[in-house]
Amino acid sequence: MNAIIVADAGPLIALAKIGHLNLLHQMYGEVLIPPAILKELAVDTHKPGSALLKTALSDGWLQVIEIPLSKDKSLLELLLDAGEVEAILLAEKLKCRFLLIDERSGRVVAKKRGIAIVGVCGILLLAKEQGFIFLVVPLLNQLLNIGYRLSSQLILEVTNLAEE
Repeated sequence: MNAIIVADAGPLIALAKIGHLNLLHQMYGEVLIPPAILKELAVDTHKPGSALLKTALSDGWLQVIEIPLSKDKSLLELLLDAGEVEAILLAEKLKCRFLLIDERSGRVVAKKRGIAIVGVCGILLLAKEQGFIFLVVPLLNQLLNIGYRLSSQLILEVTNLAEE
């Protein structure tokens, strides 16, 4: 299995805002993003989480990779924002292990293109399973408190899977 992880902005920002961005580094080593995602991360601002994102970039485990030109890009941009399009195209080109993405329409497009996907909740469950965190529910609550959208059904499902 390819070890490459490609990420969309939403999960990266969310994990940074709750102080758990480093889970990705601990679990997967490095994470790749396309240029459009770098813009969305707004690392040169004072937004919550931006300092952690900037540190991850300077430490080199969060890396920006140029995406090759694709005839699909303009077609996909009719459905998704530029960051999601570039993340999907990069994930596809690199045949990544998975694309870290939570946005529903992006997940649908990625799945249709045969790309494995994981969301921030999946990362938290895997982190607990691998012993990097002890509890998932408090982190779900932190995500909700910062305004991250998680359906009540998803929260219930994740809580059950975490056995909390």
